[in-house]
Amino acid sequence: MQCFKFIKVMMFLFNLLIFLCGAALLAVGIWVSVDGPSFLKVFGSLSSSAMQFVNVGYFLIAAGVVLFILGFLGCYGAHSENKCALMLFFSILLLIFIAEIAGAVVALVYTTMAEQLLTRLVVPAIEKDYGYQSDFTQVWNSTMEGLHCCGFNNYTDFNASRFVKENKVFPPYCCANPGNHTLEEQCTEDKAKSMKVQGCFKEILHKVRANAVTVGGVAIGVAALELAAMVVSMYLYCNLK
Repeated sequence: MQCFKFIKVMMFLFNLLIFLCGAALLAVGIWVSVDGPSFLKVFGSLSSSAMQFVNVGYFLIAAGVVLFILGFLGCYGAHSENKCALMLFFSILLLIFIAEIAGAVVALVYTTMAEQLLTRLVVPAIEKDYGYQSDFTQVWNSTMEGLHCCGFNNYTDFNASRFVKENKVFPPYCCANPGNHTLEEQCTEDKAKSMKVQGCFKEILHKVRANAVTVGGVAIGVAALELAAMVVSMYLYCNLK
């Protein structure tokens, strides 16, 4: 009985933390989406770097909602000993866990397939929105500047874009000097071809592989927490009358 009470209290406290984190993410996501400029003022001199976060407001909202619901179900189920809430908590967490495993398998085993799938989604968006949809353009400019890359695959992603057709130039990041990364303002197709700047997808893969130990450790830690939460919720479920 003492063990059951201890696990119940720990389950409540753990999910209270998740609930509060979800609420915080939800609040920040709404703030970023509704009033991005005010959000950036908080960063002061870091505002230019923080600008990329304005474009992930909806992601923060989605993550906040999921954590908010999970935390609520866990707290409510543990406190009121409600089997339905505990089973919902277990089921949602299990779905998230399976989705993460599936994503990891695709990323590790089917990298080429993932690249082809993303190419079909990202390249048309670049051709249509780059230079004309402000948030989308800011995300890509921040990515290309930070990773010293060009496009998703390479400069050819911009060949059929509205930006190149109307401005007759490529984004300056496609003509960056490989030594000091200085930009060519008049980036023509010939210059972009000669510079051979890598695509952002390959650069991201390179960064992930270079930090494989850290990424793997974080992933294992998150998976362990999820498994522990599922085990505890099922233990409580099975020991409730």
